[in-house]
Amino acid sequence: MNEEYLPTYTRSQLALRNGQDKPEIWVCYDGIIYDVSESRLWRKGMHYEHWAGQDLTEELKDAPHTHTVFEKFKKIGRLL
Repeated sequence: MNEEYLPTYTRSQLALRNGQDKPEIWVCYDGIIYDVSESRLWRKGMHYEHWAGQDLTEELKDAPHTHTVFEKFKKIGRLL
């Protein structure tokens, strides 16, 4: 699906997908929201010191991997 046709979500809507308030576990990188619910590394909405339901664009700079890690996850929407 072309990214421009993805639905848009607010930061508040993204924040609810933290693995605790709703069953979905979503994170955002570079304006695109990804569903990481199936990842064993995001169980309970946390991955090391990072919390789901947030824009992780700035935090990825300190990660031991690149943005390509998101390629295996389904794109859910775009962050407003």
